[in-house]
Amino acid sequence: MPQSSIPLRDAPVHLVQLTDSHLFADPQGTLLGMNTRDSLQRVIERVRAEQPRIDLVLATGDLSQDGSLASYASFRDLTASLKAPARWLAGNHDEPLPMEQAAQGTELLDPVVDIGNWRILLLNSAVPGSVPGLLDDGQLNVLEQALSEAPERHHLICFHHQPVPIDCAWMAPIGLRNADALFAVLKGYPQVRALLWGHIHQEWDQVRDGVRLLASPSTCIQFEPGSEDFKVGEQAPGYRWLRLQADGSIDTGVSRVTDFEFTVDYAGDGY
Repeated sequence: MPQSSIPLRDAPVHLVQLTDSHLFADPQGTLLGMNTRDSLQRVIERVRAEQPRIDLVLATGDLSQDGSLASYASFRDLTASLKAPARWLAGNHDEPLPMEQAAQGTELLDPVVDIGNWRILLLNSAVPGSVPGLLDDGQLNVLEQALSEAPERHHLICFHHQPVPIDCAWMAPIGLRNADALFAVLKGYPQVRALLWGHIHQEWDQVRDGVRLLASPSTCIQFEPGSEDFKVGEQAPGYRWLRLQADGSIDTGVSRVTDFEFTVDYAGDGY
């Protein structure tokens, strides 16, 4: 059932998005030369310094690189220092069973959150054994039901895979394969204000038919914007903050860690 943590419907909702952390069971595990646990810790420290109030933390997939229970436990323990409710959704690197085990006894995987004047919905676009994503009939039904049940609320819809081209040719085949089906559902619900996703390891902020389209930096390696082929960017790890206003508008921005040095190792463990 949806959970309400802000009693006042006219209060802004303060969100933090952490995405694509790619943790390993081994705390020394690296992705293309970057220790992903260390980079997540640096991002969390920045969140704590910059965000005195957090109503909800959204982890939008690829929490883990190796799909291990230990990696999810590490993510849970590291983010606990933010002292805020959280929700997780799966990415293409995540493994459902260990993820569920790590979230057992919590609300981390609850898909619907009613908070302030908003409904936040988390969908699963991950397909086992596949890098591209898909919102299957079950997820599309969840979407339509959540929208139809709360026409009076503004809606933020979250998932992992990008539903639109992002000017990176190499990522085009590994996005959301049935984005048309998603947008067909959304067309009937004018209360949808924004879509929020991960997967692309870079910032994205556009508007389509009045709906804000948002994606965010990874807490570890970044992908170079506008790249034809796979390329790791020099941008630092970061996160997105969002203020969901009671009138349906959204204030948002990206913040990255500073004094961060990283040399990509293409010979190391690959993406």
